[in-house]
Amino acid sequence: MTKSQRRPVNGVLLLDKPIGWTSNAALQTAKRLYQAQKAGHTGSLDPLASGLLPICLGEATKLSGLLLNADKSYRFTCRLGVVTTTGDAEGEIVATRPVGHLSRERVEAVFRQFTGSIRQIPPMYSAVKRDGQPLYKLARRGIEVERAPREVTIHELRLLGQNVEELECEIRCSKGTYVRTLAVDVGEVLGCGAHVSVLRRTAVEPYDAARMVTLDLLRAQAERGWTALDEALLPVDTVVANWPAITVFGDSAFYLRQGQPVLVPRAPTAGWVRLYQGEQQFLGIGEILDDGRVAPRRLLAH
Repeated sequence: MTKSQRRPVNGVLLLDKPIGWTSNAALQTAKRLYQAQKAGHTGSLDPLASGLLPICLGEATKLSGLLLNADKSYRFTCRLGVVTTTGDAEGEIVATRPVGHLSRERVEAVFRQFTGSIRQIPPMYSAVKRDGQPLYKLARRGIEVERAPREVTIHELRLLGQNVEELECEIRCSKGTYVRTLAVDVGEVLGCGAHVSVLRRTAVEPYDAARMVTLDLLRAQAERGWTALDEALLPVDTVVANWPAITVFGDSAFYLRQGQPVLVPRAPTAGWVRLYQGEQQFLGIGEILDDGRVAPRRLLAH
C-alpha cells in the first residue's frame, strides 16, 4: 500500500499487546489494519510482557511524548529462588537458591525499602543505548558494560499474594522503571534471588485497562468496515484529559493558530493547559507564560 492510499485517521488506540510480540510488531499490525498514514507507540513493552500499549494515530503522535513520560502501573509475578541472565523468564538460569520461609511481613518490609525515590542500574538486556548501540545487542554478544544508576520513583508497591515459590505484586511507578531490575533487587535483599515470570501493564496515565482492545477484536472490527474499526479509538484530547481546559473564540483562536500567545480571561495562572476553539474543537496544548498569556506549544493540524 502506498502512502497516498492510507487514511488520515486520528486518535489513541489502547492496545492489549499479546505476550511474545514486540511493541513494534504490534504497532505495525494496528497501523496496517487502520491503513493509517502515521502511527507510533508510547514506550516499548518487552515481548514477555502483555497489556496496555497506547498507540497514537495521526495527529495524536504529536502528544505521544506525554504518554512516554507518564507514570505506569503493572501486575507481575516474582519467581523466587531462580536468577536469570535477563531478570525475566526468557533468560538462562544462572543460579538457584533455597527460598526458605518468607512471612508476608518480611516481604512487605522489603517492599517498603523499594518505595519512593530509588536508584536502578538498567539491565544489560534493555533498549538503553551505549555509544548509539542498544545494550541488549551487546548482551547478546556476551559483552557487559558499566551502566550508570538512574533515579526512578516507585509510588506504590503492593503484595497481592504469595506462595512458596512466587510473589504476586502490583506496582505504580515513574517512567524509566525496570520491573525486572526491581524483582532482581528485591530477590537479593530477600536472600533467595528472583526474576519476573509474568508481567502485565495495566495503566499508562491517564489511561487504564478498561478500554483496552485486542488485536483479534481489531481484526474482527476491520472486517466490518472503517466505522466499526474507528469506534475503538479514543479522541486525541484524552491524552491530556486531566489538564485544565481553555476555550478561545474569534481573534484569540486565530492568533493562537498563528503561534502567538494570547490573553484569555479567567485562565489558570501557571502550568500547562489544553486548548479548544469553541465548545468542541481541540486545538492542542499550551503553557501559561509569566505575564499570564497563553502560549501555544503543540497544535494539531485542522
